[in-house]
Amino acid sequence: MDTFNPFSLVGKTVLVTGASSGIGRGIAVACSRMGATVVINGRNRQRLQDTFVSLAEGRHQMAVTDLNDQTAVRDMVETLPLLQGIVHCAGIGQRVLCKQLTEADLDMVMDTNFKAPVMLQTEILRQKKLVKAASVVFISSIAAESPTIGNSMYCSSKGALTAYANCLAVELAPRLIRVNCIMPAMVWTDLIFKGGITEEDLREDEKKYPLKRYGTPEDIANLAIYLLSDASSWMTGSNVKISGGVYKLG
Repeated sequence: MDTFNPFSLVGKTVLVTGASSGIGRGIAVACSRMGATVVINGRNRQRLQDTFVSLAEGRHQMAVTDLNDQTAVRDMVETLPLLQGIVHCAGIGQRVLCKQLTEADLDMVMDTNFKAPVMLQTEILRQKKLVKAASVVFISSIAAESPTIGNSMYCSSKGALTAYANCLAVELAPRLIRVNCIMPAMVWTDLIFKGGITEEDLREDEKKYPLKRYGTPEDIANLAIYLLSDASSWMTGSNVKISGGVYKLG
């Protein structure tokens, strides 16, 4: 007798951006282990290759593309197979005090964290690469609702992304395409070491979490699997916090 598994991704093709490291890599590997065919995207070919060789056996693909290059994005989307799932995970962080912000700083963070996933999603829809009843997942952040010193650009970019995703959910609902956001608190990736924060500082901070630890990429990947799977077929327009019980950063 077959084991009932509503979280299976067998038969689904899933695009994961930012898959060369951190949360994106964790999600890509987990999706492949759940049976998905995975298309992984990143800018660094060698790091993306490291992810590729970690995937479970399957007919997976690599798409080495800078998502800030709209011409390259259009060309990449043309090569994509039809998708049953997308995880928008690519992003950066940069800590700068509000009084020290420059236009270049703001453009870099907003272009990468907000504009790039929005325009990629737009191109995917324009080229009709997303099938009916697919699932779109954006990796946002609890930072969108939790201000911390020096983090205004990152918080703002994730807040904008969440607002966009909520609108997209309404627009795509007639096609039964679901759109949801994952909003992690601190997760052990290279991203959290920006701005001169030491591992000692972070280890001390994670003691404040009710579950006494930061998250791991695997923690976020398990939630992404649920949102990509048919188990969440009545869930759209949701912004799901996964935080180890903490309500506010910093």
